Amino acid sequence: MPENKKTIILADGSFPVHDIPLQYLREAERIICCDGSSDQLIKAGFVPEAIVGDLDSVSPEIKEKFSGKLFPDPDQETNDLTKAVRWCTERNYKDLVILGATGKREDHTIGNISLLIEYAREAEVMMVTDTGILRPFLKSCEIRSFRGQQISVFSINPETEITASGLRYPLVRKKLRKWWEATLNEATGEKIELEFEGGALIVFLQFDPLFH
Repeated sequence: MPENKKTIILADGSFPVHDIPLQYLREAERIICCDGSSDQLIKAGFVPEAIVGDLDSVSPEIKEKFSGKLFPDPDQETNDLTKAVRWCTERNYKDLVILGATGKREDHTIGNISLLIEYAREAEVMMVTDTGILRPFLKSCEIRSFRGQQISVFSINPETEITASGLRYPLVRKKLRKWWEATLNEATGEKIELEFEGGALIVFLQFDPLFH
């Protein structure tokens, strides 16, 4: 649940339907659209502060109506999500929540999730989907949780040794050489502790199934 107003970046994947990501939209300080996601956002009754990308997917109607909010970026070495994150960090918007970055195409989904590590070096960032939250970590940390919460841990470097406590299946100096190895774990209390060096992790935290 949102605890304070944040900058929302809406990617052009599946538009949120779960109440938690929708609440992030409703309570956003500002909403930045990646290219064609602006069409979905405006149809849902929201107004973007900026529309960033190569703008090849933005409808002519939106381009005309929101011409003052268009920020074209022709860089072909980055995707529209990265362009939007860069636009935010250049303006010192560094408390970022990414929505709409999954769904539609699996290759885009995997690519967007992997980029969280890159973004974490520049800002506080997380990705919220219709089932949970994906958070990148560059160093050891403590994560708030609740008993029974489904947790999955993914290691970017297969040689990173990870120790994780507060889980039904703890990790002790474990190297995660396969993506599935630390998936579908479960929190045993109100916090999870992760210890590691020389790598980066992406952690998926499932929403409370009682919250709809």
